[in-house]
Amino acid sequence: MRRPDRPLPTADGLSRRQLLKLGLGAATLAGVASQWTPLSAFAREVEDFIRGPAVPDIAPQRLSEHVWMIWSKDGFPTPENQGMMSNITFVVAREGVVMLDPGGSVQIGEMALRMIRTITDKPVVAIFNTHYHGDHWLANHAFEDAFGSDLPIYAHPVSKKEIEGVQGSLWHSLMERWTNQATAGTRIVAPNRETNHGDRFSFGDVSLRIHHYGQAHTPGDICIEVVEDQLTHVGDVAMDRRIANMDDGSYPGTFRFYDALEKNAPSKIWVPGHGHASAEVLKWNRELFEGIYENCVRAVEDGADMAAARARVLADPRVASRAADTAGFDGNIGKYVSLAYLEAEREAF
Repeated sequence: MRRPDRPLPTADGLSRRQLLKLGLGAATLAGVASQWTPLSAFAREVEDFIRGPAVPDIAPQRLSEHVWMIWSKDGFPTPENQGMMSNITFVVAREGVVMLDPGGSVQIGEMALRMIRTITDKPVVAIFNTHYHGDHWLANHAFEDAFGSDLPIYAHPVSKKEIEGVQGSLWHSLMERWTNQATAGTRIVAPNRETNHGDRFSFGDVSLRIHHYGQAHTPGDICIEVVEDQLTHVGDVAMDRRIANMDDGSYPGTFRFYDALEKNAPSKIWVPGHGHASAEVLKWNRELFEGIYENCVRAVEDGADMAAARARVLADPRVASRAADTAGFDGNIGKYVSLAYLEAEREAF
């Protein structure tokens, strides 16, 4: 996925054009540099004055008695959508509001807060980050600003570690670049709590149960079952009309994850991180992935190369029937076949 490059950055990612907008000419900058060490500290202070624009409001949709979704119509970040590429889901319980993936920037989080206030005046009392891809958690910043640094933010230990480390910095930079700096001003706020498979949380009249069954979309995916509503938020373990990014994932692991979810979290509604919520989300994604992976397995068994595997995949009705209405299909199907073929080779030996 290619996006326009940003202007050539100076210290800490600020462009010369941005600094000049603040009235900081070359002489001023040179003087500051001689007085302050390191210059990056100054750049961070300047960056506090630079923020991307507000994100337009998107009215929440009610999914069940306690659960609402702010739906994203786009599957990928662009300057036009300002990074609003993943769904924001929240639970309104007696004790307060619980966020299930708050979004991909401080601006998106602030929009979500405005929309929550059209539903309830209760405080946000917890956040759950389903995995470490930044379009789902960078909006933690807005909620920490609003409710303080003691606000519990939960993630699987793998996701928490990755957000605190390489993945956090990577996604912070990528979202700025992909949106032409529309997410500027967002600060990395990592989860401050760990949660694991089988954990249960009570928020008065609503209880949540955590599901983790190994590597699927990433090694640290969690799905959150809203027990009373017979609804499970699946993050990016499954998607609707979009192929899940599998660079960090596993096809067989995803199938095992689906099997365990269907057995242990029987739900009338599956809520994806991308696309519409429905009873058919797991089925839709499973059939697409089976069409990709099973053909790659057979190609490996037959000694066929990756090009032959791709031809088999594209001819499979489970894949071909989804090409027209799956976001990013043409630009990404080759990569997904390649990943599936390589995994099939590893599984065979």
